[in-house]
Amino acid sequence: MLKEALAFRAYNSTGFPLRRSGVTEKKMDGLPPGYRPNFGVCLINSDNQVFVASRLNVPGAWQMPQGAIEDDEEPKLAAIKKLREETGVVSAEIIAEVPNWLTYDFPPTVKAKVNRLWGGEWHGQAQKWFLMRLTKDNDSEINLANGEADTEFAEWKWASPEEVIEQAVDYKRPQYEEVMKTFEPYLNESGISAKCKSTKW
Repeated sequence: MLKEALAFRAYNSTGFPLRRSGVTEKKMDGLPPGYRPNFGVCLINSDNQVFVASRLNVPGAWQMPQGAIEDDEEPKLAAIKKLREETGVVSAEIIAEVPNWLTYDFPPTVKAKVNRLWGGEWHGQAQKWFLMRLTKDNDSEINLANGEADTEFAEWKWASPEEVIEQAVDYKRPQYEEVMKTFEPYLNESGISAKCKSTKW
């Protein structure tokens, strides 16, 4: 896992009020009780467009990559590993992270379903968010069905921050707004989404 992490360069711009990515802290400091520990990745390209994908099990719902953080995992390493598994991307750099946990609550129907699936009693998810930028000029690494994990997404596209928020499921929208607001210094407001990309190459 450490070898995989070394493919990413971590840095923060001077003056931007986010924690430096190299700082080591307790893995779950500040985790709100009753929320499942999770991470989120805001992956951008050289045009400052944001990667989003539609879930196979929720047609029409677009989201940024996210995933659970296991008890023995550092959030940053969990994010790098899951990004590779879900998208095939290994050539990216961590630019910044949101310094605190951002939460969203599950609607009642979703809550009942995921708690049965996960065997817990979670109100929702608390996420550590990382901003990553592709270090290759093209999309050649992106492969939603790369065989490293069960395929979760049907298609993907590059989107503007506004589109990311608009096309998210309702209960994630406030959190996405906070993520985009926090990472705004790095994002280009004039981003234009590309055509959807299918897992069927």
